[in-house]
Amino acid sequence: MKYDVIVIGAGTSGMMAAVSAAEHGAKTLLLEKNKRLGKKLLLTGGGRCNVTNNRSKEEVIAHIPGNGKFLFSAFSQFDNHQIMAFFEEHGVHLKEEDHGRMFPVSNRSKSVVNCLSEQLEQLHVTIKTEASVKNILAENNQITGVELSSGETYQTACLIVATGGKTYQHTGSTGDGYRFAKKLGHTVTPLFATEAPLVSNEPFIRDKQLQGLSMQDVSLSILGPKEKPIVTHQMDLLFTHFGLSGPAALRCSMFVNKLLESASEVTAILDVFPEKDAPTLTRELELVKKEGANKSVKNALKFLLPERYLLFLLEKATIDENKPYKQMEPKELEKFVTLLKNFPIKINGTWPIEKSFVTGGGISLKEITPKTLESKVVAGLFFTGEVLDINGYTGGYNITAAFVTGYVAGKHAAQIAAYTNYD
Repeated sequence: MKYDVIVIGAGTSGMMAAVSAAEHGAKTLLLEKNKRLGKKLLLTGGGRCNVTNNRSKEEVIAHIPGNGKFLFSAFSQFDNHQIMAFFEEHGVHLKEEDHGRMFPVSNRSKSVVNCLSEQLEQLHVTIKTEASVKNILAENNQITGVELSSGETYQTACLIVATGGKTYQHTGSTGDGYRFAKKLGHTVTPLFATEAPLVSNEPFIRDKQLQGLSMQDVSLSILGPKEKPIVTHQMDLLFTHFGLSGPAALRCSMFVNKLLESASEVTAILDVFPEKDAPTLTRELELVKKEGANKSVKNALKFLLPERYLLFLLEKATIDENKPYKQMEPKELEKFVTLLKNFPIKINGTWPIEKSFVTGGGISLKEITPKTLESKVVAGLFFTGEVLDINGYTGGYNITAAFVTGYVAGKHAAQIAAYTNYD
């Protein structure tokens, strides 16, 4: 059977691509190897689905550190505000939470998946589940169709690969798109974990001294080869039994993995008072001396930090927690302030790609046309979503990139299919 557009993968990007292709007049087939659509989408945002982010287009792209600038052309055709409008128009009302994150009012990702499924049905998209693609068919660098593992073949001049990355593999994201791309002559850049917790072999981590300790609004920096910060994030942080987690750590993971390509470990710097410089902190702690001179060090400073971290830093600074605060030497105070502002933690890795939230790396963007998402290598072949070498921070940015690339690819695939049929 012949279709104008075939989409492989019924995830975030694939469903939107199929909706867009059908909206633009294409007879569309959507192939999904799972029993149901949107399996990974159902898990996002803790099962609530962080649909997109309400920041400006420029800010959203700035929060996609992995080649976000490539998306400017796609965003000029369909952006985060149009994603919101799409769902509102189709009955999924959204609400804004912290940092611009947009969620369905229902707090259920199923609302989002059902909305997309209903649109596919209304637009008469043919959906085949439990349909695993074995090969993409092409002749003379032109897409001709697909062959399923069952032996069935379908003809098309326009094919959209929306197979996802290599995270959440139990949802079907097992890297099929990379295999297809390589076979068709595309370059796949090295894959790595992003938005992943950081692993540390520091003795205090192994001994679980700080396990479970949560720190609010702290700053975590990753030092580059010249011992200067290459990235800094001021967010919440969680100490775990294996290292560091929480938003600040997750956002640094991409940069950690890039550095670990040429080093065995990297240094993270924790600053628990990012809004104050060292001289200001020193002056404030000197004033405390006057107010609570007879108190022990740990009692005089208990207002400053969670007790476990306070005692941990005092130990690191070799300061007796029980001695009178008035007896603290200037050099001891200086050392303590340095640790507050500049505590180094050796990082040895991140969680593996299979356990991370987002895949870094992917199909080389040099081989993709930004305006259409069509391959420069094979005519009629499009790539969307996480299979591309694009990755963003958590907070609705990756799902935005998936919806945007899906919509734009669907639109252009439908237009090309129309020209092909006309010819």
